[in-house]
Amino acid sequence: MVTGGAGFLGSHLCERLLERGDEVLCIDNYYTGRRYNIQGLLKNPNFEAIRHDITHPLYVEVDEIYNLACPASPVHYQFDPVQTLKTSVHGAINVLGLAKRVKARIFQASTSEVYGDPTVHPQPESYWGNVNPIGYRSCYDEGKRAAETLFMDYHRQHGVRVKIARIFNTYGPRMHPNDGRVVSNFIMQALRGEPITVFGQGQQSRSFCFVDDLVRAFMKIMDTEDDFLGPVNIGNPNEFTIRELAEIIIELTGSKSDIIEMPLPPDDPKQRQPDISLAREKLGWEPTMQLREGLKPTIDYFLKIVNEEI
Repeated sequence: MVTGGAGFLGSHLCERLLERGDEVLCIDNYYTGRRYNIQGLLKNPNFEAIRHDITHPLYVEVDEIYNLACPASPVHYQFDPVQTLKTSVHGAINVLGLAKRVKARIFQASTSEVYGDPTVHPQPESYWGNVNPIGYRSCYDEGKRAAETLFMDYHRQHGVRVKIARIFNTYGPRMHPNDGRVVSNFIMQALRGEPITVFGQGQQSRSFCFVDDLVRAFMKIMDTEDDFLGPVNIGNPNEFTIRELAEIIIELTGSKSDIIEMPLPPDDPKQRQPDISLAREKLGWEPTMQLREGLKPTIDYFLKIVNEEI
């Protein structure tokens, strides 16, 4: 079962699991997920999709659960912050209760946002973070932190077999065009010939992981022995400033867009880079797709969206 299975990450995960020969049950309420993302999977006899919000219990029989359901971009998770927090907390309780009942192994898609605006760089899993609990981003940050707590407590109290991954910035085809994140924003602005908007002077740094590398890590984590729980950082440690990203996208799209500066949003992290030593050691995993190469199919995907708009 993949919750959030019609979303950006979830749809790629469903696809890889089907390719491996698994039977896949996709759960999504289509708040940010899109039917278009799973359209090509519907004819596969091993694939089933159910419209359901995981803040309500779900009674199904499954062997493994990947819990990816939650809006992940500030535009979407700040639109209804109470529901975002409920999705992380009530959703975790519901899928953990299901895992407990059917004795399934369960994976939690956590986030680098649990580190907040980090004072340690790069961020290892042992770092507890620097999060504003009452800020505009806290519905997502604290929701994911609470979900990690629930996963560990269900493991300790009920013996549920859990896995936790902390996802760093990810990009690739099927990103939502209006998700408000830098890669999708910049590509859409460049393709439309609009000014590319960076916050501040664009000196904040991020590390960008291609979606195929990320999904490969998810499956590796789920296949590890029960004694490895995580959390484990999954991301590409190569670090770029936001301005560098904008310049690369302008170059790859051949756009004539200018870069303009906007005021910094509240609680925006200045640095974000994963320490992936644990992933290398325990999973034998590291990303293989570098930014320029990964941006090419991503730009092609967004180009189709822009052409359909015209």
